Amino acid sequence: MSVYQIDPKALVEPRLEPIRHGFGRGLLAAGETDERVVALCADLTESTCMHHFKARFPERFVEVGIAEQNLVTVAAGLAHAGKIPFTSSYAAFSPGRNWEQIKTTACMNRRPVIVCGSHAGINVGYDGATHQMLEDLAIMRVLPNMRVIAPGDSLEAERATLAIAADPAPTYLRLARDQTPVFSRPDSPFQIGPAYPLREGSDVSLIATGTMTYQALVAASLLDRHGISAEVVHVPTVKPLDEATVLASLRKTGRAVTIEEAQIAGGLGGAICELTARAHPVVVQRLGLRDRYGETGAPTELLEKFRLTGRLIAEDIERGLDSTPKGSL
Repeated sequence: MSVYQIDPKALVEPRLEPIRHGFGRGLLAAGETDERVVALCADLTESTCMHHFKARFPERFVEVGIAEQNLVTVAAGLAHAGKIPFTSSYAAFSPGRNWEQIKTTACMNRRPVIVCGSHAGINVGYDGATHQMLEDLAIMRVLPNMRVIAPGDSLEAERATLAIAADPAPTYLRLARDQTPVFSRPDSPFQIGPAYPLREGSDVSLIATGTMTYQALVAASLLDRHGISAEVVHVPTVKPLDEATVLASLRKTGRAVTIEEAQIAGGLGGAICELTARAHPVVVQRLGLRDRYGETGAPTELLEKFRLTGRLIAEDIERGLDSTPKGSL
């Protein structure tokens, strides 16, 4: 596997860009590469960054309106006809509102419908709890035949979109609304499936996905100043989980912390707990939303509120390590 290169400026002066912008570029490039690629949206074309594809390929774009159940059902029909359909809406509505249709028309029939859930997580900000989709990793991960991908930044979202189009299958692609730091480089690798060690460590494994991988890198840098060696493992593919890479890290460090901008129940934290319970029992500290909904506020304020900044993550990890045994249980 190629080494995952990190932008050396990312932790000092990061460039900011919404992850969904990378998806928009990737979808356009996928459409230019393969005429089977089509796009469907539920009345949020510009917000989900499908407008670039629509302008270039109007004959391959379908606006279904505010009808999310129709969105994925029509897409499943197009997939049955040989197309590669990407659907987009806010994650609160797709998969939040049309999970049953995704299950029955895409997953049960193994149709390559790509569900792009934009505006996921608390970074939606002022739209508040109704629009802050925090349960999507959990509800999509339990669907048989469904892949779940949460890119860490806009460049990775672009690469992920191209990879999905080249290897179509039922897939959930999680996208954030607000601008977030870009830590990867244009030549950083992306494949569906692998997890990527970004930083070596010996005391604890920070296992993160989506927007939280950058915060994990910041936390690891701060912990290093306090004599704690933290390994960072980036998990853009939550399902299927790269068990070998995760276990290799845990066997080295003996302790795990999962970090996600989502409910800790059933998401990445749940997946890691399931893995460790079966294959390598260690104490797992889960950081994310703890059985509660989001709130209205600026994205930066909400990250502070829910202790999901690098600084606060480092504080919670340091506090947790004081009472966490190292090694297998």
